[in-house]
Amino acid sequence: MRKFLTVLAALAALSLTNCGYNAIQSNDEQVKSAWSEVLNQYQRRADLVPNLVNSVKGFAQQEKDVLLGVTNARAKVGTIQATPELVNDPGAFAKFQAAQGELSSALSRLVAVSENYPQLKSDALFRDLMAQLEGTENRITVARNRYIKAVQDYNVGIRTFPNNLTAMVFGYREKANFTVDNEKEISTAPKVDFNPAPAK
Repeated sequence: MRKFLTVLAALAALSLTNCGYNAIQSNDEQVKSAWSEVLNQYQRRADLVPNLVNSVKGFAQQEKDVLLGVTNARAKVGTIQATPELVNDPGAFAKFQAAQGELSSALSRLVAVSENYPQLKSDALFRDLMAQLEGTENRITVARNRYIKAVQDYNVGIRTFPNNLTAMVFGYREKANFTVDNEKEISTAPKVDFNPAPAK
């Protein structure tokens, strides 16, 4: 009887290996790791915002709308619970991405406003904060790319036979991924007119 149970356990282990269960687990862990890095970099950016706003406020108090926009966008980002389970909920993931997009837009407006204030641009603290922000934006891009690749590997893995059967049995579903905010605008070819209007 003991020999039979040993053989049965070996067959069960072999069948789990061949059905893709281990690959699904490995890919799922890669997604979790990549997602943690995305959150880490977004948090780094959110932590920079108050100092950046205060730095600009000292030189450009009349830009209250822009400063308020950045502050509100950061507050909205803070209200979203960025848990590891968020990647399994497409609706929550879309809200997270929209909030981060709003903060990116608000920060872009803040940077554009700073161009109008030479004293602000020459301030050492502001320059340091801008360098940190630029570095953080680059890290966010790298982290998002790694996450996109990890999710792609995971999603392909659970849709490929025989892994798809294992995924169905254990309840693994496709994970949400980042999308381009202005996808329609990007897919539309720009209009170029090589015939200038006649001079009057």
